[in-house]
Amino acid sequence: MDYNSTREKLIIPEYGRNVQKMVAYVMTIEDREKRTNLCKALVNIMAQIHPEQRDTADYRHKLWDHLYIISGFQLDVDGPFPAPSPEERLGSLGRIPYPQENIKFRPYGKNIAKIIEKATTFEEGPEKDALVKNIANHLKKSYLNWNRDSVNDELITNHLIELSGGKLKLSDDLRLAHTNELLSRNGGQPGNSSQGQNRKKKFIPRDKNSNFRDMRNRKKS
Repeated sequence: MDYNSTREKLIIPEYGRNVQKMVAYVMTIEDREKRTNLCKALVNIMAQIHPEQRDTADYRHKLWDHLYIISGFQLDVDGPFPAPSPEERLGSLGRIPYPQENIKFRPYGKNIAKIIEKATTFEEGPEKDALVKNIANHLKKSYLNWNRDSVNDELITNHLIELSGGKLKLSDDLRLAHTNELLSRNGGQPGNSSQGQNRKKKFIPRDKNSNFRDMRNRKKS
C-alpha cells in the first residue's frame, strides 16, 4: 500500500499532488513551445483550484511564481512573467520577531500599563482623581480574576504606585469597591444582587388527586 508518508513531499500542498505530478511531467517535455503551452494550461487548472483568490492583486503573476516554485525553479518556459529566483523566495520568508514586552504584573496585562502611562499626563483635579480610582478598581478586579481569594486595598495601592513609577497615588480616605461587588460584575459570583432575582422558583410537586378534589368541591358549592 502506498502511504503519503512514503511519497515525495508536496512543495505547495494547497495545489495537491496531481498538480505537482503534472509539473514534473511538463519538465520532461523537450519541445519548448509545447512545454510552454502546457504550463499555460496548468496555470488555468491552478486558478480553478482556488477561484476565491482571483480578485487579489497580481493573481496570475502569483500562479506562475507558484508554478516555478513547484518545479524547484528548474522550469524553462516562455512565461508572461520572469521566473523568480530561490534567493528572492528565501528573502521574503524572513523570520517574524516574537513581540517581547516586559509585563511587570501579569494579572493586569499590558494594556493597563498604557492607560496608567496616559493617566500620569493628566493635570491634578477631580477628573484625574476619578480616573485613578477607576484604574485602581480595575486592577483589583483583574487581580481577583487571577486569584479568587480576597485582596486588600493596600496591595492594589502599592501596585498602582509601582506601575506608575510613583506618579499615581490614591488618597488615604479613598476606599476601593468591595470584593463581592467586583466579583458580582463578572456574573453570578458571590455578592451578586441580581442573583436572587434570577433564581428559578422551586418546583413543588402537587398531589395528583388534588384536581379531582377541587372539581368535587366546586360541584358541592
